[in-house]
Amino acid sequence: MTWQRLTKFLMRHYERIDQAETLFLRMNNISTMMNQILFLMMADLMYLPKLDMTYLYTLMFYNVITYCVSYIKELVEKEDWSPFITLTERSKIKHLAMSTTKIVLEWTKAVTFIVTITFMLLVFGLEQGLKNYKPSTFYTVITWLYYSATEKVFVETYVSILKFFQMEAFENMEELYVPVILRSFTIGITVSHVFILLPSVSWRFLFVASYVNIYLKLKDLLQKFGPSLERERQFLNRYRRVTPEEIKRFDDVCAVCLCNMAKARMTPCHHLFHADCLRRCLKISDTCPLCKRELKVEYDSIPDHW
Repeated sequence: MTWQRLTKFLMRHYERIDQAETLFLRMNNISTMMNQILFLMMADLMYLPKLDMTYLYTLMFYNVITYCVSYIKELVEKEDWSPFITLTERSKIKHLAMSTTKIVLEWTKAVTFIVTITFMLLVFGLEQGLKNYKPSTFYTVITWLYYSATEKVFVETYVSILKFFQMEAFENMEELYVPVILRSFTIGITVSHVFILLPSVSWRFLFVASYVNIYLKLKDLLQKFGPSLERERQFLNRYRRVTPEEIKRFDDVCAVCLCNMAKARMTPCHHLFHADCLRRCLKISDTCPLCKRELKVEYDSIPDHW
C-alpha cells in the first residue's frame, strides 16, 4: 500500500516536470541557446581553462555568422524582388502602407548586413580583435561542429547537401535522418565532455549540463524525431526493395516525379516508385499513384516540418 502511494506521488509530480520539460523543448530558440551556452562553457573548461568568458565571445561571433548566412540564403532563395505589394495577387493597384513597410524592412536588413560584415572585417580582417579572446584551433572546430549541428539554418544546409549527393541509403528521407544524426552527435559529444570534466569541475554544473544537453535532448530524440523516422522506415519496409536488375528490366521512370530510378520500391500491383515519392503519395491517398489500386495500408501521417 505504501509503495502504491509512493508511486502515485512520484507520477503526479513527474507529470508536472514532464509538462515543464515539454514546454522548454517547444521553445526552440531558448532551448537551443541554452544547449549552446552550456556546451561552450564545457569547452572553455576543457580546452581554455586559463581564459575567462571565451564562450560568450564565441557565441556572439557564431550568431553573427549565422545571421549573415541566413540573410544570404534569403537573397538566393528570394523570388519576388518587387518592392511593392498589390491589393490582390492579380491586381495592379499598389498597397502604399504595406509597400512602404516592406521597403523599410528590406533596407533595414541590408544595412544591418553591411554593418555586420564591417564588424567582422574589423575584428578579423584588420586584426582589431579582442585582446583576451584567443581560442585554439581545436576549440573552434569542436564548438563550431556543435553549434552548426544545433542551429536551424545549418541543419537545413546539411539536409540540402545530403540531398545533393542523393545517397541511396537515405531513400530521399534526409529531412528525417539529419535531425536524428545531429542530435545523436550532440548527445554523444556532450557525454564525452562530461566524463572528462567529472574529476575537475563542479558536480552542480555538470548535472545541469547533463540534464539539459543530454537528458532533455535524448528525450526529444526518443519521443519526436526517432519515432517519426522509424514509422517512415517501417512503412516503406512493407514494400519490397527493387534490385538494380529489375529496374533495368522494367526500364521505367518514377510515375510521380518522372525521374529515372537508381533505387525504388515496388507496390503489390508491381509498380515502381521512388521511396520518398511513394510515401508522400500515400499520405494523401491509400491507393497506388499509377493504377489507383487500393493498397490497404494504415499509415500515420508525419508532418513535413521538423
